[in-house]
Amino acid sequence: MTLPTRRPVLTRALLAQACAAALLAAPLPSPLVAPAAAQEAASAVQDLVLENVTLSFGETSVTVPRVAVSGTRLSKEELLAIFQVDAKEGWATRLQRLDAGSLTMPELRVERRSADKRQIVTYRDVTARNVHGGRISELTSAGATLSVEGAVGQLAKASGSYGKIRAEDVDLTALARLYAEAGSARSGFQRLYATIAAESIAFIDERGTTVSIARLTGRDLAGRQTPATWSGAVESLSTADLSQPDPVKRARAAGLIADLAESVSIGGLEASEIAVKEVKGPDPLNFAIGRLSYTGNGAEAGVTLSDVVFGSTEARGKIGRLALTGFSLEPTIATLRRLAKAVPVAQDKPGDRPADKAAPPPGVSDPAAQEAELRRLTPVIGTLTLSDLGLDLPGHGTEPAARPEAKPAVKTTTMHVGVRGGSITFGPPKDGVPTASRLSLSGLTLPATAVESVPGLGSLGLYGYRDLDLDVIADTAWNDGTKELSLNEVSLTGKDMGRLRLNATLGGIGPDVFDPDAAVSGFAMLSATAKALDLTLENGGLFDRFITAQAKTLSLKPDELRKEYVTASVIGVPVILGNSAAAKAIGAAMGKFVTKPGTLSISAKAKNGDGLGMVDVSTAPTPAAVLDKLEVNAKAE
Repeated sequence: MTLPTRRPVLTRALLAQACAAALLAAPLPSPLVAPAAAQEAASAVQDLVLENVTLSFGETSVTVPRVAVSGTRLSKEELLAIFQVDAKEGWATRLQRLDAGSLTMPELRVERRSADKRQIVTYRDVTARNVHGGRISELTSAGATLSVEGAVGQLAKASGSYGKIRAEDVDLTALARLYAEAGSARSGFQRLYATIAAESIAFIDERGTTVSIARLTGRDLAGRQTPATWSGAVESLSTADLSQPDPVKRARAAGLIADLAESVSIGGLEASEIAVKEVKGPDPLNFAIGRLSYTGNGAEAGVTLSDVVFGSTEARGKIGRLALTGFSLEPTIATLRRLAKAVPVAQDKPGDRPADKAAPPPGVSDPAAQEAELRRLTPVIGTLTLSDLGLDLPGHGTEPAARPEAKPAVKTTTMHVGVRGGSITFGPPKDGVPTASRLSLSGLTLPATAVESVPGLGSLGLYGYRDLDLDVIADTAWNDGTKELSLNEVSLTGKDMGRLRLNATLGGIGPDVFDPDAAVSGFAMLSATAKALDLTLENGGLFDRFITAQAKTLSLKPDELRKEYVTASVIGVPVILGNSAAAKAIGAAMGKFVTKPGTLSISAKAKNGDGLGMVDVSTAPTPAAVLDKLEVNAKAE
């Protein structure tokens, strides 16, 4: 699995920055800039009122019609000095002098303009309490409205609103450092707020797609400085493309994304009653999550979704619980750092000798090497678990014809597929390929008609199975050093059916086998070999139903048909396989299993250490020639 090469790797960082931006937008303009009238300095605690406060930060402008400053020892001149745009001191240093019992703003308007977009957020009844040393003890707002206008072909028009907003222990000086001051990757984390909560969040775009969240809370957001500053990095993010051909721009984009990915730490997030609705178009979509929670560190680190419901015209579904743990961006960030160090190779000049030219850094001039580097962006996925999955999918059935000469009528039916529990785990990736994986599904339920077209399963309905209840396990591990793929367990268990289990070791499995290009992976598979194989079949009722159904079709008694199968196994199988000792052992084991179906086990191991390849099998003159290269054991119990 390869991550997208653009911004999706920063989902967590951007979410945190959005929260931080909301905090920054509200408190910073509070006392801001007053009319340039003469004001007397205050010698004691006093209350001040500032009118028509405005301030600009590049493409962002902030307007506050009225600010009431209570319990401050600062004069208006001192407030002006703190928020003077062209001051020599940095924002963080000046904000540390900010001191007031409270700052109250009936309205605060933040407008951001770019070449093709305009965004306006208007906050109502904003209050900052206990403001000392650039920190706000409590920040609240009665609500906010949002409007977005973009160019044609983009998000041309959208609007939204927030209910009550509340944050605790907001550090304005830390926010100022992150947004305006450059730092190195070794800069320590600075906490931006202790908690934040917003209620009744709603958003709608021009297509009629709506997004709503009943309540959103977060805790312990921290950040650290980046070389480009947070504001500069976010501003440049729109052009950060790892797939572009220019190696210099690609290296810069990689460094930028890595900086942002490592610049945010979130203690936890939780959202409740999330709903997404798309009512326009041929297939309206509804998607809802009862609760979403994220924990940033510790044993419970990960993302959990509960009570997920989704539906469209074609299908509906639900998931009781979905959780992701063990996710890590470490290999992704390591690859980004490596790409950031790549530099272009100088163009050949007359007289250049091969030794004069530097070797191309990975991912710079060689398209294949670049693609390989992009695959290495794959993070550690960890473990994804789910429970209580249900899907209602469209199906087709037939109704008997009303008259003998008429054709049966086709009717639309609903097919239900369920999973009681499941998990999939991926080990750390090697060159973008997970070195281990395990898939486990318990209680996979579906109608037998759903597998009618699957070879080997299509006749289950004829054996009396109406609904299937299956357990599936696929446990694999890949060793790049030995070029081996181990199938530790691949098994299928069916209720009232039995169990089929396969263990195997394949050799000659290099990274190219997992290449997304089918031509590359297909060619690489030609070098694969089979070193060992163990097959176990446990009867749980399926074989008995098979005998009964076949006997009825052939107008035989079940015991008569069973005897014919025993004879075919004991005599016919060895003849087909060459009458070797291994062939006779296989036939005898199969005959014993048919006589009294229990457990049938067959194991095979290549006599040489390299295993059997496709060429060995395809060029063998007879099956016996293949068996001669194997150590075979077969038994029935």
